[in-house]
Amino acid sequence: MFDKILIANRGEIACRVIQTARKMGVRTVAVYSDADAQALHVCQADEAVRLGPAPVAESYLRGDLIIQAALDAGAQAIHPGYGFLSENPDFVDAVEAAGLAFIGPSADAIRAMGLKDTAKALMDKAGVPVVPGYHGKDQDADFLARQAGQIGYPVLIKAVAGGGGKGMRLVEDAAGFGEALASAQAEASTAFGNADVLIEKFIQSPRHIEVQVFGDGTDAVHLFERDCSLQRRHQKVIEEAPAPGMTDAVRAAMGQAAVTAARAIGYAGAGTVEFIVDGSDGLRADGFWFMEMNTRLQVEHPVTEAITGVDLVEWQLRVAAGDALPLPQDALQIKGHAFEARLYAEDVPAGFLPATGVIDHLVFPADARIDSGVVAGTEISPWYDPMIAKVTVHGPDRATALRSLAAALDATEVAGTVTNLGFLRRLARDAGFVAGAVDTGLIARQAEALCAAPAPTAREIAVAAVTAARIAAGPLSGFALWQPLVRDIVLGQDGEVHVARLTVIDADHCDVALDDAVVPLARRGDHWGIPAISHGAHVTIFGAQTVTFDVIDPLDRASAVAGGDTVLAPMPGLVRDVAVAPGQAVTAGDRMVVLEAMKMEHVLRAPRDGVVASVAVQTGDQVTAGALMVGLEPEG
Repeated sequence: MFDKILIANRGEIACRVIQTARKMGVRTVAVYSDADAQALHVCQADEAVRLGPAPVAESYLRGDLIIQAALDAGAQAIHPGYGFLSENPDFVDAVEAAGLAFIGPSADAIRAMGLKDTAKALMDKAGVPVVPGYHGKDQDADFLARQAGQIGYPVLIKAVAGGGGKGMRLVEDAAGFGEALASAQAEASTAFGNADVLIEKFIQSPRHIEVQVFGDGTDAVHLFERDCSLQRRHQKVIEEAPAPGMTDAVRAAMGQAAVTAARAIGYAGAGTVEFIVDGSDGLRADGFWFMEMNTRLQVEHPVTEAITGVDLVEWQLRVAAGDALPLPQDALQIKGHAFEARLYAEDVPAGFLPATGVIDHLVFPADARIDSGVVAGTEISPWYDPMIAKVTVHGPDRATALRSLAAALDATEVAGTVTNLGFLRRLARDAGFVAGAVDTGLIARQAEALCAAPAPTAREIAVAAVTAARIAAGPLSGFALWQPLVRDIVLGQDGEVHVARLTVIDADHCDVALDDAVVPLARRGDHWGIPAISHGAHVTIFGAQTVTFDVIDPLDRASAVAGGDTVLAPMPGLVRDVAVAPGQAVTAGDRMVVLEAMKMEHVLRAPRDGVVASVAVQTGDQVTAGALMVGLEPEG
């Protein structure tokens, strides 16, 4: 076994690897960029080495710097985590050329599965079922359009070097193919340095079920399946294991196909074989097709660990150190059911746009597994993935585990940045999801109910106002000579302004007048009936929903109301394209600016019909959140 390893990644996966390494008595070396100098993984590792500035091209993608750091620190191996360099075969070659071990598959195995088109050809030859489509080298736009027509709409355009939904577009008909192809190729080129795409038939009522495999270069086993069908913008949201509705026959067929795929390339380490499944009439042994193989540990691996009792990172270290597979196939069993929810800093009503900000408050339930790379005080920066944590629960059966997930999300508190927490809470209680009727379109179909946060109640506003007033506990709190203390608090939330008049009865009782209603409140321990905190110029409540209010100076109430005929940058990013010019007439929804942020492209569209008055940016500009992009002439 290794004495010391370097972890070539950041955030929660780096912390996850450190946890197992410490358990095994293996010392760890972290690497970090300037943006991560105080990050949790840096604090937890035994040593840490600075790589460079925040951009990944100058830090976490600098394989030469990472290898040199490992050599200088006396590490014997490099664990890539996932993302960044984990599926870069040239990096694997360089690691091994430097005399270090790579904790993952061989460069040849990564190359075999690195491009979706060649991988599917290989799997077809090995007898693994693949989705009908075009996987060839001809990338002429007209040729690809003809191929799509022959396959039959709807089709998926997918980057051959892609992952995580980047470079992927669903096309419903021939009219939308050209724009979708150009957009997919541009995003693929930016994300992977390879604009090539493939075309596949889009499966109706599709489910995304993947199988965890593990090999030692000679043999391979599978550790059962995970259902990852709950997705938005092709990004997984909640994963579970085992898959609902799975039968022994289908599990055996899918597991055998996954092991066949791993054996075909002499696979060593942890990997995931992903299948697209036709869920229109239940799961069938002839109703699944190979999509791709991820030659690394997956983000959702905790649910597999929960149902098998296997520490996949420990297996990674042991196999990389030369051990055989720790367990044979017949020794692996499923025990209970598990769910994982991905908590992100993102603005759900705005289309799941990644968000930034400093986490002022962060609390998780003690009875759930939490994989996180942040703590209170951590800044969610625009440079990296905005994940805050993965919340994983396990139970004896699906219904019990799902109730535990809902309870764990209810007990989670985050303040300082917008998050998808409310969305996750509603999704965990969605009737279709609860019934196990999952497919990749569920979130889109239920988007209105899942994404639209309800307006805060009078009680929630009242609690926020009292919290903002910071009424101290004690016998003289709110003391006034002749009458109860009265105070106005002005709160802003989602464009609305709420004026609350507080009448302090005593240290533990307060009446809050809102319009024509009066809400009586009583202090309960450290809060006023609903958990809440005051942080800076904001108040966040953590009741049935998490709501953040701005505390407004009553003399400056006008500043709380947003307006204007402008298109603003929703987050920091790089302007990739400007599609409009001053004087141009636009229709609501027209493409105006393409902004690249947090490794994805975001199209900013016209908010209404009108005429462009000004364009404040040009292609190549780096903009901050809230920066003016395009101005429209005033209506009328």
